Amino acid sequence: EFDGTGMKTISGNRSVVFPDGVTPKLKGRTVTVIGPRGTLRRSFSHMQVAMKLEKNRISVEKWFGNGKELAAVQTICSHVENMIKGVTLGYQYKMKSVYAHFPINIVIAENHGKLEVRNFLGEKFTRKVRMPAGVTCRNSGIKDEIVVEGNDIELVSRSAARIQQSTTVKRKDIRKFLDGIYVSMKTTIKKEES
Repeated sequence: EFDGTGMKTISGNRSVVFPDGVTPKLKGRTVTVIGPRGTLRRSFSHMQVAMKLEKNRISVEKWFGNGKELAAVQTICSHVENMIKGVTLGYQYKMKSVYAHFPINIVIAENHGKLEVRNFLGEKFTRKVRMPAGVTCRNSGIKDEIVVEGNDIELVSRSAARIQQSTTVKRKDIRKFLDGIYVSMKTTIKKEES
């Protein structure tokens, strides 16, 4: 309902419908989503929007908003949809280690909660990346591949980013030195029925 002119729109609203087996809770602007894989909670209290819970639907509304404020309505709905997907299917990022000469040695420690990278570019230094609560990493069984998985898309993607950034090549031409651990595939733990 945004008219594109500089005028404020009277009301912009969107809603998210929850599937069977997923229970939504709303307290103020804090959304809790309970599903078969667990519970996710997220606060949107920094957003000036009205949120309402009706049976299995959360509606988000913004009165007299400008373009940026109306865009936030869809953003909140997207976050809630990601939470629903997380508690039903879960998120899985597959990462591959790439090396030209020195084979990267990845060790998973502390009950899948910590990843250690050794022999990166032949360095003796051990890079350690700790997973946040709710995220695990494991070997996929394929050579040079690891799997990062969890219910919260933000924590899973942040963990994958931290693993990738731990193997940044310093003081070399990065077009030539492509060694590192990179995200090769983003998928869900439980496969969607099509």
